[in-house]
Amino acid sequence: MARILIADDDPDVLELHRMVLEAQGHQVVLANGPFAALRRLERDGVDLIVMDLRFPDAAGHSDVREGLALIRGIACRAPVIVLSGWPDEIYGRPEERMVSRIMAKPVPPRDLLAAVAELTVE
Repeated sequence: MARILIADDDPDVLELHRMVLEAQGHQVVLANGPFAALRRLERDGVDLIVMDLRFPDAAGHSDVREGLALIRGIACRAPVIVLSGWPDEIYGRPEERMVSRIMAKPVPPRDLLAAVAELTVE
């Protein structure tokens, strides 16, 4: 099974996705923000990244620029699935071409598992 990095600032979302993916036999690595995601990616290496698009900025405000910067930082290391309540914030930007899939939240577990299965085929 795949080793998957999940990056989201909401601990409930992290836990839900961890449970869903581990139940299918995947190994899951968690990161609660862009810096932690990049650090985990460097240290652990993964087959797939599942990430939110908005993360808190230095002032604590939800900011799409944080997620876009993370996409640029992880480009070409593994396939990326972006889960977002505001998917139009990535459409038409260069970062859109750097991700494998964009899914609008809330994402049903079966849809997430289907996307993971498609992107982790060996």
